[in-house]
Amino acid sequence: MSTFSADAWAANAAAYETIRTMPFNAELAAGTLSRARFTHYIVQDAHYLIGFGRALALAAAKAPHPDRIVQFARAAETAIVVERALHGGFFRDYDIAPETFAATPLSPPCDHYVSYLLATAHAEPYEVLLGALLPCFWIYAEVGRDIFARAGADNPYRAWIDTYAGEEFGEAVAAMIAATDEAAADASPKIVGRMHRAYAQATRLEWMFWDGAYREAAWPV
Repeated sequence: MSTFSADAWAANAAAYETIRTMPFNAELAAGTLSRARFTHYIVQDAHYLIGFGRALALAAAKAPHPDRIVQFARAAETAIVVERALHGGFFRDYDIAPETFAATPLSPPCDHYVSYLLATAHAEPYEVLLGALLPCFWIYAEVGRDIFARAGADNPYRAWIDTYAGEEFGEAVAAMIAATDEAAADASPKIVGRMHRAYAQATRLEWMFWDGAYREAAWPV
């Protein structure tokens, strides 16, 4: 019997391929992505992770089993503390002061993605929330591994590449896939359908986030 994750990945395979080959990731892999575009990305990603951490904390609150409560509580901590250390290194290297970060608003794609995750976390059941959270884990891991395989050792974004292609992040992704499949296995067909819609929407928002960074998207008014 097929799992939710296998079905979701197959249904969104074309979207993933578009993400894998989009200009932001192609240039990041080549080491030619402009400093301005990566700076825009890293600032917005730091904002995003705060919202992502809140959504993970709400997943912990909704989780039906103690082990899943622990898993998502730890994932929320990682999103805020561990990945902030990665961003902090780039902030220091690029002379991005805390005041500058705080004064930079969420871009339209970032705001849309964070708002979607938090709305889903508050309004939808646990299973649907996991469907919305899974693409951020899984797509980042796959993109990270793909870029790692073709990036040079002197790539200026090596710290980013090594983080998302690394074994520790891979283990977190495997745990997220397992939790989502577990939730789907016990869910009604109607809930599983909503999980698929949430997964597809979050996948589209992954593309929008990277595309927005490449365009250095800002509010027009």
